[in-house]
Amino acid sequence: MVKAVIFDMDGVLIDTEKWLTKYWCQAAGEAGFPMEMKHALAIRSLAGKYAEQYLQGIFGDDFSYWEIRERRKELMREHLKKHGVEKKQGADELLDYLREHKIKTAVATATDMPRTRSYLTEIGIYDKFDEIICASMVENGKPKPDIYLYACKRLGLTAGECIAVEDSPNGVRSASSAGLRTIMVPDLTEPDEEIKKLIAAKAHSLYDVILMLEDHAAFL
Repeated sequence: MVKAVIFDMDGVLIDTEKWLTKYWCQAAGEAGFPMEMKHALAIRSLAGKYAEQYLQGIFGDDFSYWEIRERRKELMREHLKKHGVEKKQGADELLDYLREHKIKTAVATATDMPRTRSYLTEIGIYDKFDEIICASMVENGKPKPDIYLYACKRLGLTAGECIAVEDSPNGVRSASSAGLRTIMVPDLTEPDEEIKKLIAAKAHSLYDVILMLEDHAAFL
């Protein structure tokens, strides 16, 4: 029986991945590195220490990951200050459905707590979660399983009692390796053959997750 649903944030609850990837490329370009969209897509939800290794493996040790990351965050702040945070369609309806059915909820995100709190508060859903878990709370971020295992522990549940909702390959790898059944709601890319083997289902939107949860044969 499903007792909790644990959500990634960027690309699942808020529509920010399109800007994160854009500004990663811009920030790297300003620093003199020809970062392309494929590189930015590859580091979605990836913990900083792994993203640094990945990007330096492509661009060399001179790629100042943390400095470029700070510039990317600055560009994001400027954008969001002007345009606001966009909420993914179906977020309210799914969270209300889960509360109505007494299913616990949590967020497991690579974003730090101050920004997570700010984003979720801005779109009016911060108080709809039982737990908020950020990668800084665990030793290893995504794609390692730590963040999902810790989220389950904080909820007082086993991995088998929880479902993860993710949009990116690194997030899927994290949830799947922690033992959670994972629903992928693709944002910028569709699942490849590797990811298809790791997910329990693919949903077109958060609205579809409600229908999947109501399918007792699949999830309950």
